[in-house]
Amino acid sequence: MIDLSCTYLGLQLKSPVIAASSGFTDTVQKIVQLEKHGAGAVVLKSIFEEEITHEYDKTLRDEAENTGREEFLDYLDVRIRQENLTKYLKLIQDAKAAVSIPVIASINCQSSFEWTSFAREIEKAGADALELNVFILPSNLNISDGETEKLYFEIVKFVKEKVNIPIVLKISFYFSNLGQVIRDLSFSGIKGLVLFNRFYSPDFDIDSLEVSSANVLSYPGEISMPLRWIGMMSGRVGCDLSASTGVADGKSAIKLLLAGASTVQLASALYRHGIGYMEVVHQELRDWMEQHGFNRIDDFRGKLSQSRYENPSVFERVQFMKYFSDKEAI
Repeated sequence: MIDLSCTYLGLQLKSPVIAASSGFTDTVQKIVQLEKHGAGAVVLKSIFEEEITHEYDKTLRDEAENTGREEFLDYLDVRIRQENLTKYLKLIQDAKAAVSIPVIASINCQSSFEWTSFAREIEKAGADALELNVFILPSNLNISDGETEKLYFEIVKFVKEKVNIPIVLKISFYFSNLGQVIRDLSFSGIKGLVLFNRFYSPDFDIDSLEVSSANVLSYPGEISMPLRWIGMMSGRVGCDLSASTGVADGKSAIKLLLAGASTVQLASALYRHGIGYMEVVHQELRDWMEQHGFNRIDDFRGKLSQSRYENPSVFERVQFMKYFSDKEAI
């Protein structure tokens, strides 16, 4: 009998396929449906530090006559943060009461400031773990790469001082020495790393001559980045690795599990196909396991990781020389 159960962050999951932070995890009704269709866990839609700051600035503009009063500014800051936090805590509490699968809270953060105190309230509300989605675009020419990387460790340190629940860090691949950063973060006291987060990318509308957004949803080819890095880092880190971006179907999930991922996170696939697509992914996974004689996830997890593969150099190849030399000249 095929058993899809696994552990992630020390939590018991009935499946390694979990719902990533998205519009599908922002209400209890959707979360209930995700559990019904087999999700092993849900990562709640993030509470955004950036959105709170934006709301604060907008309210300042709307109530300009009061902006010169220091006590009003202090009140406004506290009020907006508290309103956002109260809504989020209720979502956690209601979700925990409605489902039996792990509920992982998420904070999308840019700094290590006092907002990390939210983490303590999130733990009290009953969240099983906390995912910190951190992306700092390395575009400030006045800040060194070392200073940027240091901020990630500061965020972990601040949050760890406030909570006892497992902490997960969701990062990008924008580092000068990505392998070293992944390794060092994995031993910083966190329980998991998500490779990789998805971020806003600008595009140009050549008719209106305006800047717009591009590639809002991930596409299957984007699996290459998490596949390579999970494959290379599996067995060399001190925490679980979760895969995100490019998880388009059951085959994608299988590949990432073979690389060594503890879990895979779906978001874009759900936007394209709906919540019920969870069942399709699980069926593809079960069929493949049965075909290859695997009864449990751990029977094949990491089987094709660099540390276990007979030709580990293929993970570090950066050129296509062999591929193109094998093709006939046109």
